[in-house]
Amino acid sequence: MTESATTTSTTPDADAIDESLGARYGDAAPDTIESVNDVIALQLRHRSVRQFTSEDVSDDAVTAIIAAAQSASTSSNMQSWSVIEIRDPERKAAASELAGDQEFIRQAPVFLVFIADWARNRAIAKHHDQPDAGIDYLESTLVSFVDAGVAAQNAAIAAESLGLGITYVGSVRNNPIALSELLELPAGAFPVAGMAIGHPHPDDAARVKPRLPQDVVRHRETYTRPADSAIDAYDDALSAYYASQGSARPWTPTVLARVRDEASLRGRHVMRDALEQRGLPSR
Repeated sequence: MTESATTTSTTPDADAIDESLGARYGDAAPDTIESVNDVIALQLRHRSVRQFTSEDVSDDAVTAIIAAAQSASTSSNMQSWSVIEIRDPERKAAASELAGDQEFIRQAPVFLVFIADWARNRAIAKHHDQPDAGIDYLESTLVSFVDAGVAAQNAAIAAESLGLGITYVGSVRNNPIALSELLELPAGAFPVAGMAIGHPHPDDAARVKPRLPQDVVRHRETYTRPADSAIDAYDDALSAYYASQGSARPWTPTVLARVRDEASLRGRHVMRDALEQRGLPSR
C-alpha cells in the first residue's frame, strides 16, 4: 500500500489474524477473536522499523498523520501538546546525537518530536491578564505528557495505515535541555517522545515482537499478581524472537537492568530538575 492509498472496510482474513495473534502472543495467544476489523488487524501487525528507503514522505501524508494525532482524545480539551516536524538533515543529525546517536533517525525522511506544551496556554492566560499558577503542578505536567502520548499513538497508527513504518524514540528525553534549545522550544514546553517515519526498507528484519500474555496485563475487577510461570514463558518467547534477530535478550534481565539504579536511567534521573528548568516545576 502506498502512502496515498485509501482502504475500504473489509473483514480481515481469519488466518492472517491468527498469524498476527500467534506472533504477538505465541502459545498464550487468545483463541480466534471475532471482533477484529481492519483497524485492529493493522494494530496487531505493528512493528518498529529502523531501516528506511530514500523515498520521501510527502507533506500531504504528514498533514494527514497530524490530523489523526489531533483527533485523539485530550484532557478537558486543553490540547496541551505540540509536535515538531524535522526534515532538515543537519537538524536531524543534531537531534540524533542528543537522542542516543541512532542512525535510523538520520535516515528517516521525517522525524517528529511530540512536545508537552503548556507554553501556548500560558500565553493565552497572559494575553487575557489572568493567573496561570495551575500549570506549575504535577497534575498539569502529567496531563500534557498523556496528551502528547495519546496523540503520538494516533499518529503512529495513521502512518502505518499509509504503508509507512515508524519507531518511537524515548531517548529524546536523554538530553531534554539541549534538545529543547535545538528545537527552540519556549518555556513550558518539553520533549516527550520522538517518532521516526519513513518507507520501510526491504532489508529491515524487524518482525512483530511478542508481548506479555493478556492474563499478565488484563486484570478483571481487581489487580492480581501475575504467575511466575507466565513471566518465565514470556522470557522464553522473547528470547526466541531476539534469537531470530541475531541477538539474545530475555525480558527479565532487561527489566532488572533498567530498574537497578539511577545510572540505568541514562541521565533521566534528573528529569524533575529538567522539567523545572523548562518552566514546568511539577509541584
